[in-house]
Amino acid sequence: MSTPLPDFITNLIGIGGPLGDYLGAFLGAFLVANFMLITTALAGPWAKRKITAAFTDRIAVNRVGPFGLLIIVADAVRLLSKELVVPEGVDRPAWDLAPIVMAASALLGFAVIPMGSIFGINLQLADPETGLVYVFAVASIASLGLVMGGYASNNKFSLLGGLRAVAQNLAYEIPLVVTAASVVLFTGTLQMSAIVDVQVNTTLAVIGGVRIPAWFAFVNPFAFVLFVAANVAEVGRNPFDTPEAPTEIVAGYQTEYSSVYFVLFYLGEFIHIFLGGAIIATLFLGGPDGPVLPGFVWFNIKIWAVFLFTQWLRSAVPRVRIDQLIEIGWKGMLVLSFANLVLTAVIVGVMNV
Repeated sequence: MSTPLPDFITNLIGIGGPLGDYLGAFLGAFLVANFMLITTALAGPWAKRKITAAFTDRIAVNRVGPFGLLIIVADAVRLLSKELVVPEGVDRPAWDLAPIVMAASALLGFAVIPMGSIFGINLQLADPETGLVYVFAVASIASLGLVMGGYASNNKFSLLGGLRAVAQNLAYEIPLVVTAASVVLFTGTLQMSAIVDVQVNTTLAVIGGVRIPAWFAFVNPFAFVLFVAANVAEVGRNPFDTPEAPTEIVAGYQTEYSSVYFVLFYLGEFIHIFLGGAIIATLFLGGPDGPVLPGFVWFNIKIWAVFLFTQWLRSAVPRVRIDQLIEIGWKGMLVLSFANLVLTAVIVGVMNV
């Protein structure tokens, strides 16, 4: 049986009682947060360029360090050493808090994600009975950061980007939650670990002596496709990146940000992509389940697969207009998500008769 991460750290440091519990939880959160920050640092400056170059038949970074990996350090030094320019007329408290809210909301979501176990350590900080509600609630706080940054910047392009972000998130967050509800109908629980357990412990089929687990991507592929599409829109990747469309509104809500504040927005965007991948892996791909390799390895393979998919979209699919984007969300995705929910409810009802 795996040891939970905070308990493992508490036992390791040898401090018991409430102080040990708090310290173990803090250090566990510190390790998980830093792992995701390192993953994002690898994905943003380096992997994004390499993947995009491969799709578009170009040469990516290959001069700074082996395979261009030291571009991560070069970008960090370049961005963090730049002057933090504060425009006149900004609403300073909201302007300062916006990038922090953006990055923090994504990191908070990983608190309830079951990442598998390695060396007998269960990499999940908390496992509340309402874990799925929690992860959607904290992830949606990012919308507040986008609005704050756009409104507080005293710039019409930033304001337009913030308004677009609100319109887009409203249009696609509802289908995202409704589609996730169809998974809850199958499992009967909102607990993230229990959702994974149902998929892992249920057999869909046995082919050639090989057991196929009942991952919900196999059980309900329509819901899986809907959720992935809505998630791409939620994290603002092509073709749904209109809140920061460079050809139309400069950089949208990020227009007036520089130095460390821009880095926080950039990190927040990529952490949200990986959080979306983590939710997809948990709800539809069996979480950390997989043969041979440790669960933590499989979990990372799945979230990186989602990241690779978003990068393919970025290179291959053109941006849609804002009116088209909203119409797809309200008239297409919302209707399909409710249809999927009703169909799932009928199937579950017939199975339980």
